[in-house]
Amino acid sequence: MKSEKIITPTNGYLMLLLFILLFFGSIIAIITFKHAIYGLATVFSLFIAPGFVMVQPNGSRVLLLFGKYIGTIKENGFYWVNPFFTKKKISLRASNFDSERLKVNDKLGNPIMISTILVWRVKNTYKAAFDVDNYENFVRVQTDAAVRKLASMYPYDNFADEGVDEDITLRSSVNEVSEALEKEIDERLTTAGIEVLEARIGYLAYANEIANAMLKRQQATAIVAARHKIVEGAVSMVEMALEELGKRHIVELDDERKAAMVSNLMVILCGDKDASPVLNTGTLSH
Repeated sequence: MKSEKIITPTNGYLMLLLFILLFFGSIIAIITFKHAIYGLATVFSLFIAPGFVMVQPNGSRVLLLFGKYIGTIKENGFYWVNPFFTKKKISLRASNFDSERLKVNDKLGNPIMISTILVWRVKNTYKAAFDVDNYENFVRVQTDAAVRKLASMYPYDNFADEGVDEDITLRSSVNEVSEALEKEIDERLTTAGIEVLEARIGYLAYANEIANAMLKRQQATAIVAARHKIVEGAVSMVEMALEELGKRHIVELDDERKAAMVSNLMVILCGDKDASPVLNTGTLSH
């Protein structure tokens, strides 16, 4: 048999009643009639006792008979099975796994620290019990392998100076990366009959040896982007000022004075410090 088989054994309460009747009845009979033949009933009742099994909610018992798979009990309750059955307990509850922080290289070769949070549970008890040696250890190892593979598929972030223009990055595309991670882990854990409920990145950062350099790089990129916006706005404001002066005929400016005005306005608008005005008490020519 290569697949899971769900079974419902004998009601445990009926067998418990039979056990009580045989055990105590045989003892009373031995004392009353003083005959050893009633001891067989006592032995038989003791033979019944190991067959009792209790299954908790979201729990299961995998039954084996001398190495042969018999079936799995998934419905919670009190049961009785063949006393020779080996009863292996496997939990069907959802479990959390927070992986260790792994040092891996992203798509650009930058060393990063990354970990994942995985929510999983056993779906197929046959595969979990017999297709892998230890399904809990299998989850840990395969999750780490999936995280390493995922990190190598995407860059940590986009940088214009490297010509990188990825739509998906580890830092900004949280939903897309989580979906890819969940799919990758689910494919790996199917062998063990494990169902992945959720997988997401729990920790993400540059490795210590490049963290400071990358922080300065990100700050420089942000400063350049801000300056770019400032220059665009300043040019628009200077253009608007010249147009308004021309429309209202407030003052006539030749090309030289327009150039001087543009230069002064650009310095004021684009400077990162407050400008110090200089008052001209003469004419425009001096």
